[in-house]
Amino acid sequence: MTTTVAIKCNDGVALAADRRASKGFFVGSKDVHKIYTIDDNTAVAVAGQLSDAEYVINLVKAERRLAQLRRGFPLNIKESAKLFSNIAYHGLKSYQPYFAELLVAGNDKQGSHVFSSDISGSIISEEFTSSGSGSPIAYGVLEGGYKPNMTLADGKELAVKAVRAAMERDPGSGNGVDLTTIPVNGTPETISLEAN
Repeated sequence: MTTTVAIKCNDGVALAADRRASKGFFVGSKDVHKIYTIDDNTAVAVAGQLSDAEYVINLVKAERRLAQLRRGFPLNIKESAKLFSNIAYHGLKSYQPYFAELLVAGNDKQGSHVFSSDISGSIISEEFTSSGSGSPIAYGVLEGGYKPNMTLADGKELAVKAVRAAMERDPGSGNGVDLTTIPVNGTPETISLEAN
């Protein structure tokens, strides 16, 4: 139970997530970080079982480094997202699924990208996306506020607004917002915002 959001902008990507970890109807932690930077161009927001998500992220980091050593250049964002989905698909087909939804976002030579991957291993390219128990509420804000070719500054504002709206109604989301931005020609920046 959580809320994560990823938005594609004309000059980068913005990811936001709440900081609550729940155990059923019990708040297990009030300071969990659900956005992981993979490198200077790629980040992942996770919803679901954190242990599964962390395992998959560590596996993808290792596989990406190995692929870069073999071919001499890094994976682009779509290839990285496909790697996440391949691992999820393999887990599902071997009856050991990874109970996590992953939002993969970043920039490469082809521009900014946002992909969503779920437990089945499907991968979908999106302009914006959300996952977790608060995602129906977040989608309402995203649908109303997203504009094609929006700036990263506007994307940051919209991402935070969507997660905060979900925190108002979803008991599985809360305790503040983490916001990660990756500008096209810059380095990732993560800030933590307190709950209202």
